[in-house]
Amino acid sequence: MVSRPAAHRITGVPRSAPLIPTVRSLPAAGCALLALAVTACGGGVHGTPGGSGVRDPYFPKAGNSGYDVSHYALDLDYDPEARHLAGTAEITARAGQDLSAFDLDLEGMDVEGVTVEGERARWSRNGQELVIRPHDDLDEGETFRITVRYCGTPRTLTDPDGSKEGWLPGAGGALALGEPTGSMAWFPGNHHPSDKASYDISVTVPEKLQVVSNGELADRSTHGGRTTFHWRTAEPMAGYLATLAIGDYAIRRSTIPGAAGGGLPVLTAVAPSQAAPARKVLARLPEIMEWAEYNFGPYPFSSTGVIVADEGTSDYALETQNRPVFPGAPSTDLLVHELAHQWFGNSVTPKSWRDMWLNEGFATYAEWLWEEDNGGDSAQETFDALYDHGEDDHEDLWAFPPAEPSSAAHISDSPVYERGAMVLHKIRQAVGDDAFYDIVQGWTAAHRHGNADTDDFTAYVEKKAPDEDFTSIWRDWLYGDGKPDRP
Repeated sequence: MVSRPAAHRITGVPRSAPLIPTVRSLPAAGCALLALAVTACGGGVHGTPGGSGVRDPYFPKAGNSGYDVSHYALDLDYDPEARHLAGTAEITARAGQDLSAFDLDLEGMDVEGVTVEGERARWSRNGQELVIRPHDDLDEGETFRITVRYCGTPRTLTDPDGSKEGWLPGAGGALALGEPTGSMAWFPGNHHPSDKASYDISVTVPEKLQVVSNGELADRSTHGGRTTFHWRTAEPMAGYLATLAIGDYAIRRSTIPGAAGGGLPVLTAVAPSQAAPARKVLARLPEIMEWAEYNFGPYPFSSTGVIVADEGTSDYALETQNRPVFPGAPSTDLLVHELAHQWFGNSVTPKSWRDMWLNEGFATYAEWLWEEDNGGDSAQETFDALYDHGEDDHEDLWAFPPAEPSSAAHISDSPVYERGAMVLHKIRQAVGDDAFYDIVQGWTAAHRHGNADTDDFTAYVEKKAPDEDFTSIWRDWLYGDGKPDRP
């Protein structure tokens, strides 16, 4: 993501219980009535509930403990005029402990019913928590399937910094953006970056509309005036990186030669109003991808591209996996930034939101490197200008250290971006260019499709450059308060 505009989820149902009809979609009142019927079922308790939240330092309610999700299969039906979404989420997970209950994150929406391993399960709501109590306890190490049927009007959520996320309805369509916790507005899940999974997302809309999501389009079919788009993401993805763009988009497919086994598929989706403004910058996407692979290592996903929505759809760009989202035609630097996130943030994903600088510092430094390699200021010149006059454009530049944002409202502020990039430049100064790029490419390879935190990164740097002393860089630039002494 780029900096915000100021800166650019009792016991199981007895097996003899009467059956409750399967309902694909209901109005809100119908959902509520069915919820009462399901929660009235009873049974016995024998295990330990999983935790609600993973104790993230900035978003303690995000995610859930006790299990790990491996796959989401979402079957959604959206009516843009009524702004009504009906969904079935089938979630495959593995128990990390003996479980009598567990939570999913789901903000708003009306739950129609829940099953675990095909058996109806009791459930209740507690804020953003959907608390599920399966018919039978789950054993540690057991793989199990959860099915949640739900419907309603998805909510637009407000971040601690005031930005809008979740479900953003627009004229005849919608845009779903999830950082940091907005994805829980449109599907239930374990919504914390530490739990990544593969995805199948099927969305049915009026046939005149397009649906673009992550990964590759696996199937498309039209029946009775409505079209279903099935998108598949095979590589692990954090929930906040899932997206849906529903609307009137011009779709263009191409291939970048010589990449990813002979050709990397490219899909761009552009709102008609942005076709002309975006044409020139999007023509540079293959060049940027080639440059990024050369500097950061092999591209970690099976396709790339962008989504360019109408201006005003959102107030920020976001690095959604495979194809980032832009509210209007991006600049070249912004395109570089969001594509760099495919390595830093999407493939190597932070263990917690405290580690946001590992996403944004690297993506910001990618902008500096692009400028350096394409006739602009060198990274050193950008560093010096920030040190000398950075407060002119980023008045909060020295407000807190990049590795320790002051609160959830500030994880997208300048210290995380610009000062995070300065940390990386200090490492480059210390080790030299050859060793620096070895570190960067080794880092993306070592944690490809995984999670990492700041301690992992500093330990990796020290291991790869054992003759250097990084004490002052960590102390003054990564963790230090205020403006460090003149470098």
